[in-house]
Amino acid sequence: MTTLSRPPADPANRPKNSFKLKPWLLEGMPDTSGKRQGPHGRPSDSHKPQAWWKVMCLTGLDYFSTLGYQPAIAALAAGLLSPLATLLLVTATLAGALPVYRRVARESPRGEGSISMLERLLPRWGGKLFVLALLGFAATDFMITITLSAADATAHLIENPFAPEFLEGQQVVITLALIAGLGIVFLRGFKEAINVAVVLVGAFLLLNLVVIAVSIGHVFTETRVITDWWTALTTSHGDPIMMIALALLVFPRLALGLSGFETGVAVMPQIKGHPADTEANPAGRIKGAHKLLTTAAIIMSSFLITSSFTTVMLIPAAEFQPGGKADGRALAYLAHKFMGDGFGTVYDISTIAILWFAGASAMAGLLNLVPRYLPRYGMAPAWALALRPLVLVFTVIAFIVTVIFQADVNAQGGAYATGVLVLITSASIAVTLSARRKKQRGQVIGFGIISLVFVYTTVVNSIERPDGLKIAALFILGILVVSFASRMRRAFELRATHIKMDRKALEFTANAAEGPVRIIAHEPKRFSADRYKEKLEHAQQANHLPLDCDAVFIEIIVDDSSDFEQELQVVGKERHGFKILEVHSNNVPNTLAAVLLHIRDVTGFMPHIYFRWTEGNPISNLSRFLFFGEGEIAPVTREVLREAEPDITRRPWVHVG
Repeated sequence: MTTLSRPPADPANRPKNSFKLKPWLLEGMPDTSGKRQGPHGRPSDSHKPQAWWKVMCLTGLDYFSTLGYQPAIAALAAGLLSPLATLLLVTATLAGALPVYRRVARESPRGEGSISMLERLLPRWGGKLFVLALLGFAATDFMITITLSAADATAHLIENPFAPEFLEGQQVVITLALIAGLGIVFLRGFKEAINVAVVLVGAFLLLNLVVIAVSIGHVFTETRVITDWWTALTTSHGDPIMMIALALLVFPRLALGLSGFETGVAVMPQIKGHPADTEANPAGRIKGAHKLLTTAAIIMSSFLITSSFTTVMLIPAAEFQPGGKADGRALAYLAHKFMGDGFGTVYDISTIAILWFAGASAMAGLLNLVPRYLPRYGMAPAWALALRPLVLVFTVIAFIVTVIFQADVNAQGGAYATGVLVLITSASIAVTLSARRKKQRGQVIGFGIISLVFVYTTVVNSIERPDGLKIAALFILGILVVSFASRMRRAFELRATHIKMDRKALEFTANAAEGPVRIIAHEPKRFSADRYKEKLEHAQQANHLPLDCDAVFIEIIVDDSSDFEQELQVVGKERHGFKILEVHSNNVPNTLAAVLLHIRDVTGFMPHIYFRWTEGNPISNLSRFLFFGEGEIAPVTREVLREAEPDITRRPWVHVG
């Protein structure tokens, strides 16, 4: 067996640009598998996995940091019903999202997540388009995580009693500065910081535990607050059934508390498994991921329930309104009120730190989504493979989103919730389809019910707060436009990541004692002996080949034309006494070009390939090539060879008759 590991068209072989900025921007281009250092990336081969609880802190940057603003948003959205609506949220977390993502972790132990599951379950162009749409919602989720977290960090900074007065009214400027700082960190080079995450998350959860414990003490000491809350609740809503109905209606607005599950699956490669783990069956890593997801869900659910009760009972409703002292910072308000400004300032610093680091986690997630999917689809420009250009693009987008929303935490809640809910809904559907494929009837019913709940939640949230849907639609539109423009621009690239030839294929191509290697392109639709004989006679007549030439037929079988890059296996076969090279691929001309170059390099003989002219309209044939991998074969094969091999004396010959 032989291997061509790097096609001649690889950009790494081209002359380097002498301009200093460009090499710096394109430094460290990742491979197309999406491997990259960072909270959401796959670790490098030298990376040392960590205990699951440490990796949980990495996930917690995204998940636990929502305590900085979730209680305030819940109180503003649900009012007196906030505790009841939060109970519904916790139920959806423990009985819905948790079992869904435990299964996702089991079926994608290398950090691919639910999007990859759907990609496998929904193949070809339909699946690719669906994945692109999900990437739009994922981009919404991660991008709003950056802007919302920075905006809430700004709120904690400005509302601190020791903050300078000139910061008042500068929410947008401060938020932009925080986002710019985040971009600078990634431009300089961001590396994994699990130990930093452990410190930040540990300190943040401990401070929240103290604040909530003290607040609960005040609730039971000042029993009137419970009575006042209950009286106001029953007076406003009366019937318990009506309370539950209203809580169900406002529950989608609290969906921010569901964030973090997709991140928990994405960081699975960071988890230390069992020594007996194999790449095919990493049981220890999966078990650690289950512990991570379950523990994080229980911790967060406990904080959500207790914070919803204490904040709605101890904070006047007016303070939750925009501009109020508890706007976007309910627990910080209680920290200052009951424990003094000194402790409150420590709490603010901890909250600002974890919110800013949550933005770093989200940025790393974005920087891994693009290399993981789009290059494999041929739907990303060459510069999208590098970290720094993407950082600049995402930073600019974050600036635009911040300015549009004026750094308002509540205004961005809908967009954030939409991204989170769509990802969880897609994961629910993915595990339902997976259970159906494996004929697990009970799980199909259970996951189907969970899917319906999240579909309802997503639809209600999108209707009530369409901002998230609008932003996601813009991301999806941008991804589709850039993706298909890139696919067309890269249409004439070599797409083979590896080429392997079996022994018989090597014998067929290496037996030409004096060369050249004569190859006849044959469309694999008719396999009769007469068809091969007719094709050979035509090639001899049209191209004046010797009657005794030892020609080899090559047949490209197109499996999934929506794929872009692929490993090729060239198999030698004999049919009716004729020699055949058979290749399964995603397209015809690019595959032919790659195989011809490989034969040239392996045998040392120059391949000559013989075509008939394609019948039909050239425009229609070009469209067939772009979308179905067939069509205008001969000229496209020649063009791919021309781009791949600039030296005309080393370029395989293309004959058309």
